[in-house]
Amino acid sequence: MPLIAQRVPLRIPRAVSLSARMQYEPIMNTLELQRERPKLHTPPRSPVRSKTTGLRVIARLLSMLLAVLGVAMIMSIGWTLFYGETQATRAFAFSIAITLFSCALLYMWGRNSRSIIYRREALAVVGLGWVLIGIYGALPYWLAGTLDHFADAYFEATSGFTTTGATVIEDVEVVSHGLQFWRMMTHWLGGMGIIVLFTALFAQLGVGAKQLLRSEVPGPITDALHPKIRETALAMWKIYAAFTAVLSLLLVLLGMSPFDAICHGFATMATGGYSNYNSSISHFHSAAIEMVIAIFMFMAGINFTLYHQVIRGHWRSASRNSELHVYSGLIFAACALITFNTYDHQGENVWQALRYASFQVVSIITTTGFGTDDFDAYPTFSKFILLCLMFVGGCAGSTAGGMKVSRIIVLFKVVYQEIYQTFRPHMRVATRVGRVVVAPEVSHSILVFTIAFFLIFVGGSLFMTYLGLDLTTSITAVIACLGNIGPGLGQVGPTQNYAALPSVAKVFLSFCMLLGRLELTTLLVLLMPSFWLHITRE
Repeated sequence: MPLIAQRVPLRIPRAVSLSARMQYEPIMNTLELQRERPKLHTPPRSPVRSKTTGLRVIARLLSMLLAVLGVAMIMSIGWTLFYGETQATRAFAFSIAITLFSCALLYMWGRNSRSIIYRREALAVVGLGWVLIGIYGALPYWLAGTLDHFADAYFEATSGFTTTGATVIEDVEVVSHGLQFWRMMTHWLGGMGIIVLFTALFAQLGVGAKQLLRSEVPGPITDALHPKIRETALAMWKIYAAFTAVLSLLLVLLGMSPFDAICHGFATMATGGYSNYNSSISHFHSAAIEMVIAIFMFMAGINFTLYHQVIRGHWRSASRNSELHVYSGLIFAACALITFNTYDHQGENVWQALRYASFQVVSIITTTGFGTDDFDAYPTFSKFILLCLMFVGGCAGSTAGGMKVSRIIVLFKVVYQEIYQTFRPHMRVATRVGRVVVAPEVSHSILVFTIAFFLIFVGGSLFMTYLGLDLTTSITAVIACLGNIGPGLGQVGPTQNYAALPSVAKVFLSFCMLLGRLELTTLLVLLMPSFWLHITRE
């Protein structure tokens, strides 16, 4: 049997006298207490946390984003090989190599980083990710020689990914098929959100996926499609891809070539506005094509959550959506007003006035930017209506840009509530959108967003006029890029492009596109030094 060590208590021998016992007993008791006192457990000292821990997490996630971008470029190179476009093939090959090499470097640096993603890191990934995809997405344009200056190439790529649709290519019809497909692919990836895509693809993002998804999906959305974020992202992309496939098939049946149908299907569902023809949709001279594209533009401007509700059989809850009602009402009213106002302009032809007015209204409010008519030649009243629609945009949770209809509703509700309380100050009325009560913090964030949006719009317009541009061009160029619309008025009208603008203006407008696509704060927060200081300490 193994020997068991037993504790022997400290004792004073009996032979010791009473006086000695009284002298030594306190000392012995003290020794006994010291021996019985439990030792405090001292936890091991944690290793010194590197100041680059948060940056490594960001690097790992950005590497995954670049991997998705590189795979998308491989899809485009297939068209260059099919059409035998050697120069474009070489440009895409170099672009893919540079993108994947950068992806490998970022992954090697951040591969051992922690799996937990904090809110600041998610914001940094979304903000930096959109800046990076503009840089790497510009490489094919630049390396192929389609655009000589990298500022122009970055403008074109950023316009594509943010679904703005503003272009600096003066003659798109001479561009190779591979690059034309890449322009449309940037639209399609950016429409639903490339961050949402790689959230759906990579399951190991875990709880950090929620932060990534909320940082990119536009509008003040409060409800998710599924409790699991990855399932939410997959559901959104499945609906998005299904609509794109149906639209492309319809366009083929209406006479488009498969290549043109795919390109315009990508641009329509993304509410982007790029076309592989200089005259945009009017190139096809088909009222049927215009009608189908207008319907799908309208659908793309609706919150995709409603489609999921319809698929699950919840027709009534989707039909009661107040944002959808206001969105539809604005389109109907604008179509009626512009049709009446342009009746004489269209040769007193009611059908032609309605045809062009309805298409331009849907194209502008959904921030698509397709054109079938030169609305810069419309009467001032019609142009002002279209300018107001540029600010409004589509519904929250759609692929459309702008301020979003839900924010406009809340703003009017808050203004009405303030007016009502001027003569009934003791009455407290909750702000409601439909049956949903808007929390005070949500109303506050919407007010802040609106003020910041208009401040950036005014400041940007002043900057553009400082560069020597006329007032009409300056104002409409800024709102067209900040709202991710594309065409404006004046020098950037529907029959013009942005090629003549100075390089500084193109870089600034690219920044405006990113601001509008990321709802302002996600990008502006990257400019704060304290934001990065906290990341290095996490």
